[in-house]
Amino acid sequence: MNATETPLTAPNSALSGIYNAIAELLSAGGPVVAILLVLSVVALAIIFVKTWQFNRARLGDRKTARAALTLHKSGQTSEALKILDSATNPVAWLLGMAIRGQKRGVPDAILREELSRCGGDVLETLRGLLRPLEVIATLAPLLGLFGTVLGMIESFRRLSEAGNRVDPAILSGGIGEALLTTAVGLAVAIPAVAALNWLERRVDRTAFELDSVVTQIFTEDLSKEYEAQSAHQRKEWNHGLAQLGGAAAIPGE
Repeated sequence: MNATETPLTAPNSALSGIYNAIAELLSAGGPVVAILLVLSVVALAIIFVKTWQFNRARLGDRKTARAALTLHKSGQTSEALKILDSATNPVAWLLGMAIRGQKRGVPDAILREELSRCGGDVLETLRGLLRPLEVIATLAPLLGLFGTVLGMIESFRRLSEAGNRVDPAILSGGIGEALLTTAVGLAVAIPAVAALNWLERRVDRTAFELDSVVTQIFTEDLSKEYEAQSAHQRKEWNHGLAQLGGAAAIPGE
């Protein structure tokens, strides 16, 4: 910081530099770059909003619902509902609805239909604004390419107007300005595509968790029986192998 600068003038000079850079970018890229900058602001806003929404809903919390389900299966339904009521996770909310429906004696067929409807509403809410982000990620590179084509047309138009006084700087400068729109389009599209895939993956995992946890309300846990059966089969298999090994050893005696 220079001796003449104050703590207030330093941020102002930084903002002034940003404004100047944006003005130069708009001047070089034209209206296509302006559109891309607007799309980048919209994409950033969507990413921030969806990240805040997912964190607020605690989509990554897979333990609360499964812990409550274990309590419910063991007969501690009241404790399970207390845990679910304090959670903000949509899986926990839907699981609480399923448990309360069973306590009220709602038929399984009706309860399944209602849970399916509510689960669909939850997933639709979570998928909100993802389609505009997908559109931005798709359109940004196309707009950049469109700006490049317009810039190349303008460069060759200037070159033809120059006639015999051809200056290579005219063509090279025009091509550089034209390629700027492609670079800006890619700079907008790449983060948008990465964020879109990350957000969609979180929604897909939530959909899987919804289906898995809620389905266990209406089914029995057969994993322990399967493990016991598998252990018994392995024991018989090992016993058979031991007998075969003994029988094979007899001729060598």
